[in-house]
Formats: sequence, structure tokens, C-alpha cells
Amino acid sequence: MPRNAPGPAPHQIPGLLRLAVSDPLRSMYQTVSRYGDAVRIPFAPGRNIHLFCRPEHAEHILVARQQRYGKAFTYRPLREWIGLGLITSDGELWERQRRLIQPLFSHRRVSTLQPLMVDAIERMLREWDERPEGSVVDATEEMSGMTLDIVGATLFGADLTADRDRIYHAVETLQDAVTKVIKNPLTWVSAKAARRTSPGFRQWDQAKATIDEVVTRVIADRRSGRAESDGRDLLDALLNARHEDGTGIGDVQLRDEIVTFFMAGHETSANCLAWTLYLLSTSPAARERLEEEVDSVLAGRAPTQEDLDKLVWTRAVLSESMRLYPPVWTVERDAIAEDEVAGVPVSAGSTVIVPPYLVHRHPGVWSSPEAFAPERFLPERSGERHKYAFIPFGGGRRGCIGNAFALIEVVVALAMITQRYRLDLLPGFDPVPKVTVTLRPPQEMAMALRRRA
Repeated sequence: MPRNAPGPAPHQIPGLLRLAVSDPLRSMYQTVSRYGDAVRIPFAPGRNIHLFCRPEHAEHILVARQQRYGKAFTYRPLREWIGLGLITSDGELWERQRRLIQPLFSHRRVSTLQPLMVDAIERMLREWDERPEGSVVDATEEMSGMTLDIVGATLFGADLTADRDRIYHAVETLQDAVTKVIKNPLTWVSAKAARRTSPGFRQWDQAKATIDEVVTRVIADRRSGRAESDGRDLLDALLNARHEDGTGIGDVQLRDEIVTFFMAGHETSANCLAWTLYLLSTSPAARERLEEEVDSVLAGRAPTQEDLDKLVWTRAVLSESMRLYPPVWTVERDAIAEDEVAGVPVSAGSTVIVPPYLVHRHPGVWSSPEAFAPERFLPERSGERHKYAFIPFGGGRRGCIGNAFALIEVVVALAMITQRYRLDLLPGFDPVPKVTVTLRPPQEMAMALRRRA
């Protein structure tokens, strides 16, 4: 028989929501610790919030019954800044966009972009080579600049080096903006009203204008012929793509998709690499094993497509980093039809939350879940866990379309950095993540550059 999941009483909900606004991760931890793996929060008459944190729940909601769920109301603020790209669209529009864009991100097609990734990473390493031994860098900002160069080269065929600093700060500003607006109660009613009543919205509009200016310039340069192309990048593919009826992509949709890839394409990879460098600096044995593998497989040269499958420990290190600090830390859906999840009834109109951050740290699924242990992801141990115990890019048809691109990018970047440098964390860094749309390092990640022999 279906049964309502346990959860807080109505008089406890205001306190729970206040904690969720100030410290979302702590709020989730406390809630599941008290009520269990499935929690029901009666938010308003006829409208519940459900929190589900087991792999079986993720598979049910994101895959098996995904047709019963649509984008949650929490995605509305994102539309105010990035428009109706794949991340924020829904229904027929999303289906049409997905069919058009999915082939552009096939593993085979993305693999052809690897040499451009190598060139962008090499440019950063050459900059490091000019610095004295022991120089201190902000790993978060360095990784953001590098991944932005990769996005510019591979997706747009453009050199964005001159725009690096202002784009970095614009993306950071918009991340904070979306987070603040989501926490505004008016988001339930109107994302536009929530935006206009959240402090700082004029600064956010300026950040959006910065992103739009760069994207508009890149598109205009390509269309005018001022920017040359070898036909491999995403912008060419989008301009040449055709729907089933033969029509091309419209200007508004083109802008929305480019902004979506622009922001999501470099932010998540940059965070992944920054957190990985932090974790390696606190785990000498894991770092030494990484160095041994990279030296053995690459023998001092740049990685090729054939090398990626041989970098087994490198991939395990990155997977463990994404387990602890997933690029997508929470996935939210609104139920558009009644459902039942693990015996818990979910009424239409309810919001369900499946946080990869909690799924990845579930003590009943992972041994020593807070520990950094890359060996969990070695091939011989892959059969030990549920298929949806590890969902750093979401799951189902709405899973991240750029996951193949991101995985190639971070493996190549970590291998090339490891070939030449060790980055040692300086004292004073607090590893508690800053919760925005992604999990960002909370402050400057100061690390000393040490050249390897």
C-alpha cells in the first residue's frame, strides 16, 4: 500500500526553509538524517516537496518514469539569463532542440576536438613555465580561464583570452544571482518578480550583458567571415544544422543554446578540475600513482585519443572528485502526473528533489562515503554499485548532453597538468563548497606551482 513518507510537521517547515536558504547542503543532510531516504515536506495545500536520495529513486524519477516529470519551477530564474536552451526548456521545444543538437555531441564527433583542447591547455602551461618555482596561483581561476579557452576554441572557434577575466566574474555573478532568486519565495509565483525584488539585480543584468556581448560578437564574426573556421566547432554545426522540416536554427534559439553551452561548458569542468587538484594535494599516495600512470602512458608527449582508455587511474581520480563534488549537485523535477516512488505517493504538481550530492555520499551505498578513494572507480570494482549510484551529469534523456565533451576535456587537462606540475595547497583553504548552480570552491584556492623533474 502506498504511504506518505515521513517529514517535518507544518510548524517545523519555516525553520527548515530558513536553513535551506542559508545552508542547503546542511539542510538536506539534517533532513535525511532525521526522516530517512525519502522525505515529504507539505509546503502548501495540495503541493508537496519530496526529497529522494537513493540510487533506486534516481533511476525511477530520471529514467524509468521520466515522462511523468518536467523541469521544476526552480529552473525559471535561469531562463531570465540564459533563455530557453537545453537546460531550461521543456516539452515539445526541448524535444525539438534535443533531436537537433544531440548528434553534435556524439563521442565520435567530440573526439575530433581533442587537439584543440590540447592546444588550449598547453597555452596555460606555457604561461606557468614563465613563472618562478613555487609561484602561487588561484587554482579555481586558473582552471576557469583554461576551460574558457577550450570552450572558445572547440565550441566557437574563437580566441576568448582577452575576455577571460570579465567572463569569469560575469559567470560568478550570474551564479550568485540565480541562487539568490531561487531562494526568494516569489520564485514560486513569478521568476521575473523574484528577480526584480532580489537585491543586486542591476549588477546581474550587467553580467548578462557581458555574456551576451561576447556571444553576439562571436556569432557575428563567424557569419561575416571575419572569423575563420575549419568546420569542426559547435558554432558551425549549429549554423548548418537542420530540423526534420529542413528549417535551420533561429537567431533567438541560437543565442540561447550558445549561452547555455558557454556558461555550463566551462564552469562545471573548471570546478571539477579545481576540486580534483585540491583532493590530490591532500592525498600524496593518490597523486604519486597518478604521476606514475601519466608518465608511463604518455612518456612526455601530449595525450591522443588512443591514450584516454589507458589513463585508468586518471579517470578514477576524476570520477571520485565528481562523486564528492558533483558538477550537478541537485536535480529537481515537477510531477506532471501522479506517481509512486518506492511506495511513496507523489501527487501531480509536487516537486521532487534528487540530489546527486546525497546519492553520492549515501552511507548505505558507499563505504566511507566522505573519504577520497579513487580505487572505487577502477574497472574491476564497477560492478559493486547500483548503476545510478553515480550520477554526476544527471540521468535519463535529460542527462547532460555534453558529458562526453567534459570527460575528454578533464582527463586531457589533468594528465597534461600532472606531466609538468605538482600543485600544493597552501594553508587556510576551507573545503566546504559554495552552493550556487554548481558547487564552487568557497574562496581563493591558493596553490604553489612545483615543477616536476
